[in-house]
Amino acid sequence: MAEAVTMQLPAPRARVQAMKEYHPPLGCRDALRLDFNENTLACSPKVREALLAISMGSLTRYPERAPVEVIVAAHLGLQPEQVALTNGVDEAIHVLFETFLDAGDELLLPVPTYTMYEVYSSATDARAVAVQAGDDLEFPFEQLLAAITPRTKIIAVANPNSPAGSVATRGQLVELAARAPHAVVLVDEAYFHFHGETVMDLVGKVPNLMVARTFSKAYGLAGLRLGLLAGPVEMMRWVRRVLSPYSVNSLALACLPPALEDTVYLDWYVGEVLAARTEFEAALDAEGIRRWPSRANFVLVEIGALHGDFVRLMRAADVLVRDRSSDPGCEGRVRITIGTREQMKHAAAALHEAMAALRAGSKA
Repeated sequence: MAEAVTMQLPAPRARVQAMKEYHPPLGCRDALRLDFNENTLACSPKVREALLAISMGSLTRYPERAPVEVIVAAHLGLQPEQVALTNGVDEAIHVLFETFLDAGDELLLPVPTYTMYEVYSSATDARAVAVQAGDDLEFPFEQLLAAITPRTKIIAVANPNSPAGSVATRGQLVELAARAPHAVVLVDEAYFHFHGETVMDLVGKVPNLMVARTFSKAYGLAGLRLGLLAGPVEMMRWVRRVLSPYSVNSLALACLPPALEDTVYLDWYVGEVLAARTEFEAALDAEGIRRWPSRANFVLVEIGALHGDFVRLMRAADVLVRDRSSDPGCEGRVRITIGTREQMKHAAAALHEAMAALRAGSKA
């Protein structure tokens, strides 16, 4: 009888072994999904038309992003060489970090913020330096300036930020870039449409400024995984060396131009969310729930020690919300995506019942 052979599998790099894991709370797809900040309704009808027009033969060819990048650049008022389409904004962040972060470099992160900044930076030999916001969760501008060192290589600012929906002003972002000319200042404008303010027009004018966008939020294309990175031509040239030439699929490329063209639908959806946010904030105030002012399509609320029970009660009512208690400085806090007014009336009713149950339980 042959002896069993013990095999030792190849070990990953030490950096990969030390990486922080990210586990998205997927599941229960039929519930009202107020946990991912997606478009909660639908993409533009013109996108559906584009999907129906795609031939089977076209799927046999590798995707070509360059022609669509020309369209996107014109839409943004930029040159094609300043824009790269990516597989979601996540790839834009990942590729940027792989391009510029080296051993001994530092990534400055105002926290709490988007988790994947830290995840992707941990795969490099750079060090992430967290700059904690105060209890108001406002952009920690002065603290961030004070944290800049000669080792600072990238400063990543989500604007608006998650989970609170707070913002940095245009002046603060320009000053940040001026005070760290040796670093890339990445402004992640994933929630731009709900905020209405941008620094995209400064791309190529502020030499170390780069801007990321996603089409997963207002445009409702999260399932197609589509984002972009914009920056000075000199810096984008290096980024393109790292970026996979075929990472954006043909379906996404076919759908993006009609999505950009349908400004009527986009404006309607954004207006619907902003109106729903105002109404839902009023419902939160009526419940006496602390909330943070938001310029995005979500709101952060204070639930306290019973945050886990609150999330479970909302889920039982077919409303999914995101527990952010593991974020720095967010213990007991829950983030709720804002959908349409009709959807948020259902969410407000579920919230009222959940809070009543929690209060009744605390008195028992």
